[in-house]
Amino acid sequence: MPDASRLIRSPELTSEVEYAYAAVVGAGSRLVFTAGACPLDEDGATVGVGDVRAQAAQVMANLAVSLRDAGGSLGDVVRTTIYVASSDRADLGAVWEVVRDALAPHDPPSTLLGVAALGYPDQLVEVDAVAALSA
Repeated sequence: MPDASRLIRSPELTSEVEYAYAAVVGAGSRLVFTAGACPLDEDGATVGVGDVRAQAAQVMANLAVSLRDAGGSLGDVVRTTIYVASSDRADLGAVWEVVRDALAPHDPPSTLLGVAALGYPDQLVEVDAVAALSA
């Protein structure tokens, strides 16, 4: 666990979830707020058209690059919001599995949402994150 944050799990809430319920960021830590990572390649083309897993993998790879450029890594993430342009829970679950595995063994608090549409043509997945870096 990064020194900049601590993940919180409550004994009063179910332990069956695959994420922490809260994160505490230490005083003096630097916060990184990412834009939503999208499933775009270096040329701006949407990767994995029609495939939520392929898009989620590209999104997490792009998120890792953004965090690296800010001086951090996926292990510094203290919160994610995951958007899936689908009302099918199987699609949401598939995206969650890719995101969870990319973050593992780190398991920051996360929110997973099915939405009507996302910004780029053929885009099905987007993830934004907040990370805490040691000062």
